[in-house]
Amino acid sequence: MKAPSMALLRAFSPIARSEALPWTARGCPALPQKTNFSTTEQRQARSKNAGPKKDPRITQIRYHLYHPLTPRPLRFSRTRALRHWTIHRAWQRYLDMQRRQKELALEKQYNSMAAACEALRLIDAHGLTADERTKIGETETKDEGRLYRIAMLKTGVWDKVPIEYGRIQTETPPRKGWNHEWTR
Repeated sequence: MKAPSMALLRAFSPIARSEALPWTARGCPALPQKTNFSTTEQRQARSKNAGPKKDPRITQIRYHLYHPLTPRPLRFSRTRALRHWTIHRAWQRYLDMQRRQKELALEKQYNSMAAACEALRLIDAHGLTADERTKIGETETKDEGRLYRIAMLKTGVWDKVPIEYGRIQTETPPRKGWNHEWTR
């Protein structure tokens, strides 16, 4: 085995080392440390002005890049979970009650419309039903239900294009703004 060279030994020898050189290991503690050894951000004491100003653009980019798609699950104690469940059930019952009230209102409207259509179907052009005509002594007429048939006709409903469809629906505005001369 070869002996190490003297140049190598002199480089690492404590006798040959100069105390004036600040970049050596012995000179480092004498210098004030300007940066942390770690690359993580140093925690500073809280102050009224809340420390260094953060760039809102960077904050937004971080938010949209690393924001989870689903929120973290709620972790509750037993009593808080029971309270949460109770409030949730009460809210669901309230929504069910509102939904049922809307359904009942729509059902009432439908039933009254059906009753009105049935009344129109049973009366003649003079507004008399078959029972009322027999009481008066009139004979049956052929125009019974005529008002119902007229009411159910859909004449003229599909003749005109709605104003919304005067131009094909697109995602971009028209080249010429609003046409003020347009009429039906």
